[in-house]
Amino acid sequence: MSIFFTMRNAEKITLIIVIISFILGVALYQSMPDLMASHWNIHGQVDDYLPKFWGLFLMPFISAVMLVLFIFIPKIDPLKHNINKFRKYFDGFMILIILFLLSLYIVTILWSSGITFNMIYFIVPAIAIIFYYTGVLIENAKRNWFIGIRTPWTLSSERVWNKTHKLGGKLFKILSAIILIGVLLTDYAFLIMLIPILGITIYLIAYSYVEYSRKK
Repeated sequence: MSIFFTMRNAEKITLIIVIISFILGVALYQSMPDLMASHWNIHGQVDDYLPKFWGLFLMPFISAVMLVLFIFIPKIDPLKHNINKFRKYFDGFMILIILFLLSLYIVTILWSSGITFNMIYFIVPAIAIIFYYTGVLIENAKRNWFIGIRTPWTLSSERVWNKTHKLGGKLFKILSAIILIGVLLTDYAFLIMLIPILGITIYLIAYSYVEYSRKK
């Protein structure tokens, strides 16, 4: 219990969310079907199932592992002093991801309880929110080994890191708006999401290289 009181507030919040997901699994175990929905195709329809135990506890276990990673990454990074400079944004990202996993878990439970719907209407807005906040995070990220656009050129130059991340933050925010179009064009939601993500990723890698070359 003493460890809990030494944790950061964001870590306490995420730990409570993870505990809630485990409690939900235990409380609902008897009422769930033997097979639970576990995967949806690009059209938002279920195409795979898991046994009840894993259907109820796989997501809480994943959330717990993610929480451990979020706690330890700032401690083991050789440039952890830089992470402290944007820690409030990192903490917000940690809470957002764990909340997303909890909401996905609840949606899975609802579907397995007989409340069916097109999953695209949940996934697309959720992913858009995550990418928007990712833009906020990387705009403010300082050079480190775990968080951000880590290429050989951004890690080798503070100037290249800052320029690449300022641009990347703006592009990720624009990307979040593009992703939302998938709500209107559900049949193409996956492509609307995937193509811009790949394009922006490739562009930022190339941009960091060009900026580093200009420095030389």
